[in-house]
Amino acid sequence: MNKNRRNILSKCIEELEDIKSRIEDVRNEEDDAFNALPEGIQYSERGDTMQENIDELDDATGQIDDIIDILQGVIDK
Repeated sequence: MNKNRRNILSKCIEELEDIKSRIEDVRNEEDDAFNALPEGIQYSERGDTMQENIDELDDATGQIDDIIDILQGVIDK
């Protein structure tokens, strides 16, 4: 792979890291909101939905990490 294409992929990695960071911020805000709920609401449908959102956002950031690793592997070859 030539230098130009490696640079493009490097910029993609930077953008993915920025996106991941923004998703983590939303995830943390959702977690804070969940933790601020009274315990009775945490165990309600609303609380369950919030917890599912948190889990899915965790999954999304993990998948972004996987993509970054793959792209970095391509760059390093």
